[in-house]
Amino acid sequence: MAYVQTRDRVEDYFDRSATKVWERLTSDAPVSGIRATVRAGRDQMRDLLLAQLPTDLTGARVLDAGCGTGAAAVALAERGAQVVGVDISPALIDIANRRMPDHVAGRISFVAGDMTAMDGTFDFAVAMDSLIYYTAEEVARILDRAPVTDTFAFTLAPRTPLLMTMFRVGKLFPRADRSPVMIPHRARDIRTALTGGTLEEIDRINSGFYISTAYTFAGTDR
Repeated sequence: MAYVQTRDRVEDYFDRSATKVWERLTSDAPVSGIRATVRAGRDQMRDLLLAQLPTDLTGARVLDAGCGTGAAAVALAERGAQVVGVDISPALIDIANRRMPDHVAGRISFVAGDMTAMDGTFDFAVAMDSLIYYTAEEVARILDRAPVTDTFAFTLAPRTPLLMTMFRVGKLFPRADRSPVMIPHRARDIRTALTGGTLEEIDRINSGFYISTAYTFAGTDR
């Protein structure tokens, strides 16, 4: 139930409060200095996550879980993958469809929905900043149950003093127009909650107001 409540808050935020902000942030339009650091950090993180997957993905089926406006999905399709990009926000999916380049249109399917309820299996998956709102137990459950036969590359917010302060302030002073509160994590807490598999911490991107850690996960049956 906690997962569903958080998922619904994320959908409400991106569909009602932040659609225009994210549309601009994920474009090349001018943004403020603070948002420029976030954009730069997200660009670096996307490259880092994609570097965990093969450069040639011809014939592979890849899930972009929490695809947002579709940048990672496009990059994956350009490597030859058949990509399913799913996001809980129909508004962001609309933007992703509008931005999809013609040369990859036949290799990407953007759908609005729950990233944990996708049909079929995938060779690889990426989840950039789409698991950051969930508890260690919820993240572990998503990883354990993910229908991915090889590598699942994803990000979490690290448990740093700054992010812990932001987390506590967000919990103490909730506002309807504030983004859902991200939950900082330590790798050992995720490993403890997992039922098996191998979790690897790859690297951290620290770009102004963007702080995130990349991980890969491979389950025991992969």
